[in-house]
Amino acid sequence: MQAQSIKRRLRAVLAILPILLASATVNAQNTSGSSEYLIKAGFIYNFANLVQWPSTSFAQPDSPIVIVILGEDHFGTTLDHALEGKKVNARSFVIKRARSVSELQRALGPQKECQILYVSSSEMPHLGEAIQLLKGVPVLTIGETPGFAKNGGIINLILEDNKVRFEVNVQAAKEADLNISSRLLALARIVQPPEGRKAE
Repeated sequence: MQAQSIKRRLRAVLAILPILLASATVNAQNTSGSSEYLIKAGFIYNFANLVQWPSTSFAQPDSPIVIVILGEDHFGTTLDHALEGKKVNARSFVIKRARSVSELQRALGPQKECQILYVSSSEMPHLGEAIQLLKGVPVLTIGETPGFAKNGGIINLILEDNKVRFEVNVQAAKEADLNISSRLLALARIVQPPEGRKAE
């Protein structure tokens, strides 16, 4: 019964997300717990639609988009339900979880198969290690902690004035060889790394 309720709410959120993205904010008065991560799951799906990876990122034309959640998983099953049956350019989604950077290394495997890395707030102290591990690999890093984008992450989801907003580090995206849609950039707050320092 609870799973059906979550799916109904997910369908509602995903249905209106293009409108939400058009205003660049989401009303988040009740974004504590599962409601917040329901909204964030929807944003992740939309980001996947608005970011282009190099063709070499995928072994096959229909290889899935691999998402790895690093650190404490606040999504529970919400992200799995949100992406169930969804496809982007004929690619389905595979979700993996790694509680630490050492687990992340094992989850990626020798080919470092990952297109989206979601860094939980619990792993923010190890962000530099995670970025270094993925150096030279086209991975969209998404975080949820102040300073994430300034410190080399690509997209940061933040709560501000009871709304979910997002920041984009364009330089980090460029270094990861990712092409972010101008539609997405037009809605984002552009963040620059500290002067004299490139994204790690």
